[in-house]
Amino acid sequence: MTTSTNYWLGFNLTKGLGPARIRALIDYFGSAELAWQASETDLVTAGLDKRTRNSLLKARDALDLTLVRDRVDQIGVNLYHWQKADYPVRLRDVVDSPPLLYAKGALTDADQWAVALVGTRNATRYGRDVARELAMALAKQGVTIVSGLARGIDTIAHQAALDAGGRTVAVLGCGVDVDYPPENRKLAAAIAQSGAVISDYPLGTKPDAKNFPPRNRIISGLSLATVVIEAGSRSGALITADFAAEHGRDVFAVPGSIYSKQSAGPNRLIRSGATPVLSVDDILNELDLRAATEHKAAREKLPTTDIENILIECLRAEPLQADELSILAGLPIADTTSTLTMLELKGYVRNLGGMQYALINWR
Repeated sequence: MTTSTNYWLGFNLTKGLGPARIRALIDYFGSAELAWQASETDLVTAGLDKRTRNSLLKARDALDLTLVRDRVDQIGVNLYHWQKADYPVRLRDVVDSPPLLYAKGALTDADQWAVALVGTRNATRYGRDVARELAMALAKQGVTIVSGLARGIDTIAHQAALDAGGRTVAVLGCGVDVDYPPENRKLAAAIAQSGAVISDYPLGTKPDAKNFPPRNRIISGLSLATVVIEAGSRSGALITADFAAEHGRDVFAVPGSIYSKQSAGPNRLIRSGATPVLSVDDILNELDLRAATEHKAAREKLPTTDIENILIECLRAEPLQADELSILAGLPIADTTSTLTMLELKGYVRNLGGMQYALINWR
């Protein structure tokens, strides 16, 4: 049986068919199934170039999507695509978000409160200590730790989150069925038990240097902010920070010695405007994350009402004053302010001061 998710698998396995082209096809045909089954003439009309069109037709002839899906299911991998309601909400807001994610473990609503901790593979004792301290403190506040499962800072951040009894998400530059780095095999299995190991690369994809910079956009896209702990001047962690800035997310950096090569990256980021991290409070306060656990509990217990939905939609474009929001929504000011208070408790909105409110994922 071929389900809609199977067609997203087909697109993922088609060489040269990236997010922009897939989005254009879905917009034109209305569904992944219709886009996958479209005639060559219709693909031309949809604007698909010859090279990509030939690649899609070749993949369509070669792939048995049911067998492909069976293999995914057999190894216990979950799939998330753009048109699924459980696709990560923060990642969905990113322009270059991956159309399909493979996951060992599961992504949940709890991961809306996530912070990326990234850094060098060659961490100093200082960097290792800071990574562990920040990851544990954030995890204890109910914040999901996102990183790349690489040696060094990434590994320490993931392990510290688990040690604190928290959630963590590892984003790979290879297939989720490939153990890389090999010494992190047990760590990856532990992460999948209480969080998720994810990738947008097909199963079986081997780690390759060119795969890692693009995966960093996912690390950033899943997170409210990116914290660079230690990084050389050409570290991949700085690529993640660049993606965070492009995505409109906050960038934090841990200052270090001017004589340390590992601190060259974060020191440069601070000079360019990144928020310096002197303690976990700098992150918690800036992002209003101290009550993440309470926000999650409130969201689970209190269903969203029609008025809440109206206010959320009104705030999607930009932050608004409570009185402006009341007029735009056509609601009494008393109903507006009381509902905003509830939305703030749930973690949907943030009071920016002066009764101006913004969606938490609006940056």
